[in-house]
Amino acid sequence: MKEQAECSDGDLLRRMQAGDEEAFTAIYHRHQKGIYRFAFQMTGSPEIAEEVTQEVFMTLIRHHEQFDPLKGSLQAFLFGIGRNHVLRYFEREREYVSLDPDNFDASHISSDSPEAVVADPLSELTREEAATQIRDAVMSLPAIYREVVVLCELQEMSYTEAAQLLACAVGTVRSRLHRARSLLLTKLKALRKVSSGLNS
Repeated sequence: MKEQAECSDGDLLRRMQAGDEEAFTAIYHRHQKGIYRFAFQMTGSPEIAEEVTQEVFMTLIRHHEQFDPLKGSLQAFLFGIGRNHVLRYFEREREYVSLDPDNFDASHISSDSPEAVVADPLSELTREEAATQIRDAVMSLPAIYREVVVLCELQEMSYTEAAQLLACAVGTVRSRLHRARSLLLTKLKALRKVSSGLNS
């Protein structure tokens, strides 16, 4: 039998459906951190992120037959469940929750990466300043734009995977991400002006 780490998600899921608890544990360890980070970066709450993560895997146990490999990967399926729980949380709060600037993790966004949100006019910022300003700007985005940044930039999902998760066209993901980057650039320019004013 192949080691758990060498098994595909599909193999593990089939074994889980046959009653193999170790296969479920392997799925959990493989995907738990990504689900937690997504929920945390969307809500800013460690408690809600933990709750969402728990619900995702409880749903997998109870409704594993709903996963259809023809519609996408197991990862996308799990993120879809997580997103639904995050949206329910937003509905309960009746307004989008701002992320906590002290907890938000912007370390996945590099200021000099070709995929980075930061554009050339801001390239002279130090790495630390850029990380802080990116974090503050991402936190201020409306949730519809924040989620594409979290998925595509922080979780490094492809546009196709994000589109499957969000149940929209790839073009919609591209459009939202383009708009998000434009909003971020505007916010970052404003933050840079404030920073320059304080340091002058």
